Amino acid sequence: MSRLLLRLLAGQLTRSEAQLQWLRSAPRRSIIDLSYSTHLMDFQRSSIPSSMRKLVATKLSQNFREAVSLQTVPVPTPGDGDLLIRNRYVGINASDINYSAGRYDRSVTPPFDVGFEGVGEVVGLGLSASSRFTVGDTVAYMSPGAFAEYTVISAKNAIPVPSARPELLALLVSGATAHIALRQLGELKRGETVLVTAAAGGTGQFAVQFAKMAGCHVVGTCSSEEKVEFLKTLGCDRSINYKMEDLAATLRREYPRGVDVVYESIGGSVFDLAVNSLATRGRLLVIGFISGYQSASGLQPVRGSTIPAKLLQKSASIRGFFLNHFLSDYNNSLRSMLELLTAGWLVCKVDGGERDVGGCFMGLDSVYRAVEYMYAGHNLGKVVVELQNNRKL
Repeated sequence: MSRLLLRLLAGQLTRSEAQLQWLRSAPRRSIIDLSYSTHLMDFQRSSIPSSMRKLVATKLSQNFREAVSLQTVPVPTPGDGDLLIRNRYVGINASDINYSAGRYDRSVTPPFDVGFEGVGEVVGLGLSASSRFTVGDTVAYMSPGAFAEYTVISAKNAIPVPSARPELLALLVSGATAHIALRQLGELKRGETVLVTAAAGGTGQFAVQFAKMAGCHVVGTCSSEEKVEFLKTLGCDRSINYKMEDLAATLRREYPRGVDVVYESIGGSVFDLAVNSLATRGRLLVIGFISGYQSASGLQPVRGSTIPAKLLQKSASIRGFFLNHFLSDYNNSLRSMLELLTAGWLVCKVDGGERDVGGCFMGLDSVYRAVEYMYAGHNLGKVVVELQNNRKL
């Protein structure tokens, strides 16, 4: 019996030594499950390149070309709850200059990524993110760092969309700004008169449409006859080309009692005019002041000393709107706009530079030109850039 036991123990020791030898020869493996790294293969089954291009703010300046440089960097790897997006289209915003100038967050120092919004395909993802998304899904997002061929975003910030359409970019910042500001601060009532400045621009086009949906009479300002015709297609009741008509005189003559709501994005003298044009209990919504963004201060002078008296005389108000302060309303707003777009009730005009002398905005190099095009007032709708990701790196 004892001999049998010894033989069994000897056999067990031999097997244990063999197992230990196998463990010593096996490659080391992290306790953390990194198997999701195998997801870094895009939906066309071609390997993701090792490097990519992106725009980086290397100094603080309101001059976008001076502040931002085009760099080649490694393609980032998504974390557990992240998605790696191959950007197909990115959106241009007036605030891109404010961001590169460091005006939004004084604690942020260069270098930092730029660009706020993009739409593209999921080409990589973390393990937790795979519970909601898979390689090949199309998503839109609003997150810093969009001016890049590939961007890592949190899966929580990804918005599933049917396809990578540039029109979707118009909703993310420009559309949401108009939708939320007019609902939360505009307090629109049927029959009221709403003045929209820069009405044919990225956000102005939506303000016109949402005000019309609320049953308001809409007056839109613009800078060309082409834009006048576009505003008519949106249902704008009165389109004023301020290069052909005196805006102040036109408003005094045609709207002597004033306007109930102003959706204002230009600033400077136009802001002053908006204050003077308010009706009793009028509301002026300040969603920007683009005329000053390219200056050192970011502002154009206004007649501030007279504002308190003018507001008091009319029981009027001025209300500022910054989208980041209304993010609790964002998802519902975006859902409503997507429903309107799908139903064909909302126009999302995009401008890809078809009328620019340099041609369409294609590739990251053209972001500079797209920003300048918008600031020159040439755009009709939301300015977008199409990215080309077929380079062999």
